[in-house]
Amino acid sequence: MEMYTKPSGSLISYFSNKVKHQGGINLAQGIPGFQPPDKLIDILIKHSTTGFHQYAPGNGDAGLLNLLTARYSKDIDLSINNFLIVQGATEALNLIIIYLKQYLGKSFSIMAFDPAYESYKNLPAIYGCKFVPFPFNEDGSFDPDKVSAFARKNEVKLLIYCTPGNPYGKVFSKEETLTLLRIAREEDFFVTVDAVYRDLYYTKKPYLPVEQLNHRLFYVNSFSKMLSITGWRIGYLIAHQSHMPGIRAIHDYTGLCASHLYQRAIADYLLNDRCGKPYTDEIRAILAENYTILKETLAKIGFTIPHADGGYFVWAKLPVGYTDGFEVAMALFEEQKVATIPGEHFSENSKSFLRFNIARPKEEIQEASRRIERFFNKR
Repeated sequence: MEMYTKPSGSLISYFSNKVKHQGGINLAQGIPGFQPPDKLIDILIKHSTTGFHQYAPGNGDAGLLNLLTARYSKDIDLSINNFLIVQGATEALNLIIIYLKQYLGKSFSIMAFDPAYESYKNLPAIYGCKFVPFPFNEDGSFDPDKVSAFARKNEVKLLIYCTPGNPYGKVFSKEETLTLLRIAREEDFFVTVDAVYRDLYYTKKPYLPVEQLNHRLFYVNSFSKMLSITGWRIGYLIAHQSHMPGIRAIHDYTGLCASHLYQRAIADYLLNDRCGKPYTDEIRAILAENYTILKETLAKIGFTIPHADGGYFVWAKLPVGYTDGFEVAMALFEEQKVATIPGEHFSENSKSFLRFNIARPKEEIQEASRRIERFFNKR
């Protein structure tokens, strides 16, 4: 008999709200516990007193678009017409699904690697599409032949993957990435690369196939995690020019535009502070240290932790004798006021897993580690 009643809706919102209402340490929602760069805030304050309070151009602020075009044109000949500034990476994912449903003229299956971020799992149903999860091998690899057969059997028309991943911080190698693009070509489906954690790797830098851009590939990114500004909701989409008119037409009637003030502040900051490299280097170092701290604590308790190379999270299997992540997450919060997310939120096959957000100050991770150890030692 279950001790706790499961809520409807997002478990991420559910456990995060527990912290907001009752206090505690929030290792649940992927919210950074860091302030944005001081220089960025200074620029924002300056612009807030001088303008940029009305609608931005629908495709994005010219300064930000030009900066992105220059940055990515080092890899491939891109123009401003390949870019669209959107309200966070989630809007970009929505736009791609809506557009492809129109483009293909029918509903289709959307595939992601299991465990999968909640938007990958839940957006397809909203648009009348089917979500089909494909499991990694035990070591985090995948069998190309099985991916091909799975995509063919399930009539997959879109693969979405994140690198580094969420909840499992896998960084896809160049070989793996090119293999997926080859399979997409052979099996006739599209690929969306979600790169919101691209700058937050630990040691192994992600390979992002922007130079492979063609009509099958969509590239999604945002400034939310890179600059600790998740509430600003500024992201961008890169797509082949053949798709952009259709995508922009949908954006005009759904998102319209992203905040001009925030776009302008980001553009000026990146232009004058080495594209944010000093800040992201600092955050990346904190995440790598936090990952080690929490991983060592969990391993000592008896958790099994798959190897990760980046991102905001530790993905961990419960110690022997524990099988229900939801029950453990509820008890952990009630007894120690540490919020985490049950693995079942990301995969039906991950009921015995928990996801921990490590994008917090080191001291908070250390205190959470002590509380988690205390919780299991009492059992």
